[in-house]
Amino acid sequence: MNRLSIEKRRAGTRLHNAGVVHPYGYGVTDEAPLRRRDEPEPAGDGRPLAEPPDPTSGGPDPLPASVPLTAPREGTPRPVETETELAEVVAKMAAGTGPVAVDAERASGYRYTQRAYLVQLRRTGAGTALIDPMPLDDLRTLDAALAESEWVLHAASQDLACLAELGLKPRRLFDTELAARLAGFERVGLAALTEQLLGFSLEKHHSAADWSTRPLPESWLTYAALDVELLTDLRDLLAAELDRQGKTAWAAEEFAALVASADRPPRVRPDPWRRTSGIHRVRGARAQSRVRSLWYARDGVAARRDSAPGRVLPDSAIVAAAEQDPKDERALLAIPGFGGRSVRRLARVWLDALDEARALPDDALPVNQPMDGPPPPHRWAERDPVAAARLARCRQVVVATAEANNLPPENLISPDYVRRLAWSPPDEATSQTVGDTLRGFGARNWQVTLLADQLAEALPDPTA
Repeated sequence: MNRLSIEKRRAGTRLHNAGVVHPYGYGVTDEAPLRRRDEPEPAGDGRPLAEPPDPTSGGPDPLPASVPLTAPREGTPRPVETETELAEVVAKMAAGTGPVAVDAERASGYRYTQRAYLVQLRRTGAGTALIDPMPLDDLRTLDAALAESEWVLHAASQDLACLAELGLKPRRLFDTELAARLAGFERVGLAALTEQLLGFSLEKHHSAADWSTRPLPESWLTYAALDVELLTDLRDLLAAELDRQGKTAWAAEEFAALVASADRPPRVRPDPWRRTSGIHRVRGARAQSRVRSLWYARDGVAARRDSAPGRVLPDSAIVAAAEQDPKDERALLAIPGFGGRSVRRLARVWLDALDEARALPDDALPVNQPMDGPPPPHRWAERDPVAAARLARCRQVVVATAEANNLPPENLISPDYVRRLAWSPPDEATSQTVGDTLRGFGARNWQVTLLADQLAEALPDPTA
């Protein structure tokens, strides 16, 4: 496949523009879905769709219109659902060559868990495979067949946990989203990168679908197959760009960290109910106890139903009930969010939860937990003006270094690491002590190399 040169793509949408200071701590997120285009006839001989026109061929705009990619090269495969079919896929993937593109589809927003409901793979010589893990015990035989291969994923941190649940864990990986960030791309979604670098547009209108649906519609299967169709092509282009910028070693450290965390259990948040949207409006420990009681009641129902908690009862309803403290079903059902049929059936559950909160003694009410780490930055000036000034100097260092290296600041170093360093700096700020502190937080060697000297200079008060 002839691929359009990165250098021939429009610079304004390609890389971070020199001289533009990006808000520190502001993450680059996936862009809005591409608009639908008229679908052209696919090639009838199994070849890829026609290449986009050469951007050097003239015309007022050097960036040609992208070509909609509507079907995989070998057609849309049927999902693998039996151990016999899985064995055939394992044999094909083992006989393939080069990296293997991997993706997974979950049912976020629909189901309680984050399990994978479809796994997609593509490898040269093996083609594309779609695997339905629900009727299968696990995918460990596939994992063994791919043990020596590099896996190519997009936004790997989103999929590694659900893949590990199935027995799939890469030993080496290449993350195309993270590579694009390190290379300075501003739009790092799969559709945006495919369009910018390869000249093909992917539609993302099924990205938020309920992938636990069975049978999966044909259009969904095509969408899923296309998610891995061009991943290895993107990998090659991005690897070349990282090499050109001298960032290959940086990416290797980042990818190794992802591999190391692939099967690490998720961090359990203390008091998860405190993350209820709108809880800042709930005043007083007694009212907060009602949020807590309703939150755990909802979580229990959601777990039993394997349904996303927000589909059982919205956060807004929990907050409103906590504020109004209804005593009977009539008052409860008058609150917005409690009027739906499925919610009304659970009225006794919600009222019992409120009764439990009402009966709590004062010493069992929620109390603010000691904060793990520094306070929110907006409170620093009031609590510790010296630390606030120190943080401002450190942020200036990070932003300037990120711009000089064509990186988003949050990929150069975690904003949390910088806050922790500025709030509790080492007694003697040297390159060594600052580097050791950052490594203790989890910073990689390449990040420490770029920042330790300058942060050590920025930590002391220049007026002291």
